[in-house]
Parts: sequence; structure tokens; C-alpha cells
Amino acid sequence: MENFETLRMLRVGQQAVIKKITVGGEMGRRIRDMGIVPGTVFTVMGRAPLKDPVEIKLKGYNLTLRNNEADHILVQTEEG
Repeated sequence: MENFETLRMLRVGQQAVIKKITVGGEMGRRIRDMGIVPGTVFTVMGRAPLKDPVEIKLKGYNLTLRNNEADHILVQTEEG
């Protein structure tokens, strides 16, 4: 069985691959429109002082996500 965690749980500097988007509707569409699709490799670049939002780098650009969005993105790290 594969063990996934949410993007929100990753630390700065960690690299992971997106495995699944667990939300549908408008939020799910917006997340996919930003380029967050299964199979995409990304790196966590930073976090705001209160840990929200999180900045990731994927496909050659940086993207900032709120924790409520990051909670719906399941990822797998190289360790996992």
C-alpha cells in the first residue's frame, strides 16, 4: 500500500511528486489550472512566518498555496 501525505506536511527544501488531488468543484479546477496535476515533481521553497501560505517551485515557476488548498494535494516524497 502506498503511503501519501498532504503537501501541507512537507518541510522547506523537500522534493515530492503530486499523486492525487482530493477535492473537486471550483477549488479542484483552480488547483489543476495552476499546473498541480498528478505526476508533477515540485520542491517546497518556503513558508510564511505562521506557516501559511506555502511556496512551491514546479514546472519552472514559483507558486504560493494556502494551507486549505495544500490539504487537498496528496504527495509522495523520495523517502516515502
